[in-house]
Amino acid sequence: MDRLVLFSGILSRRPSQNPDFYNWNKVKIRYCDGASLAGHPESEFKNGTELFFRGQLIWEALINELLSLGLSNAKQALLSGCSAGGLATLIHCDDFRDHLPKDASVKCLADAGFFLDEPDILGNHTMRAFYQDVFQLQGIAKSLHKNCVRRMEPSKCIFPQEIIKNVRTPLFIVNPAYDFWQIRHILVPDASDPHGYWTKCRLNIQKCNSSQIETLQGFRGSLLISLSEFQKAEEGGMFIDSCFIHCQTWMAETWHSPNSPRINNKTIAESVGDWYFNRNVSKQINCPYPCNPTCYNMDFTRGL
Repeated sequence: MDRLVLFSGILSRRPSQNPDFYNWNKVKIRYCDGASLAGHPESEFKNGTELFFRGQLIWEALINELLSLGLSNAKQALLSGCSAGGLATLIHCDDFRDHLPKDASVKCLADAGFFLDEPDILGNHTMRAFYQDVFQLQGIAKSLHKNCVRRMEPSKCIFPQEIIKNVRTPLFIVNPAYDFWQIRHILVPDASDPHGYWTKCRLNIQKCNSSQIETLQGFRGSLLISLSEFQKAEEGGMFIDSCFIHCQTWMAETWHSPNSPRINNKTIAESVGDWYFNRNVSKQINCPYPCNPTCYNMDFTRGL
């Protein structure tokens, strides 16, 4: 693990990169528990195996430390994270809000953490099975909303489409409609493509044929359906672009730069700023691929 981490994108101290949050106090929490800071020690093995499931305790210890250093006096605060950190943001958003002064402006930003409960191309629920294993292994139920755990199969409550139904704190969701991580692990995991039909497409969206693009458009449609109720939330915000990428808030190139992805001529940083400071309604949903020429699309075929 790197001892020093570059603060860029939403963590940058440069106004040109981060116009609204450059002069904020910032803390980066290292992710180390494998369950979005939601594991519980009661689930640890008692046979001497050194597997520790203490994500929830880590979260609580970190928050208590930050509160003692001045967070308890905050007037404005934003909890954010990307990928598994985006999921952690959703899980802990209301708890973060509850620790801070009632008159503080507290909001949450989840980047590339809206993992879908969708079948893969063979019809198998690969991601659901994975989440069930993590849920049971680390005893995550205690970190999830009790209403959800009571009314449905508890392991489904770790999916963002269920979490956001119970989040009280204002929330902004950044997610690419063609999230390469989700395409490679949810829609087309390795086991679903034994003959390599999807190999190039999974690495570079420009290598996808018309049939594969149609499948990807269906996956995008599932994301938009999952967000349809959230889109109506008055205090919610979103930036759903049509890019082949994963996290976008922590890189200057995608957060705010001359070449950043834009929807309606707004960068992600500008959209988040409009939402956080109540300057404007900020619910940006891009048209389907390949409509956005500003997209920062990853290409993993280089060097192959």
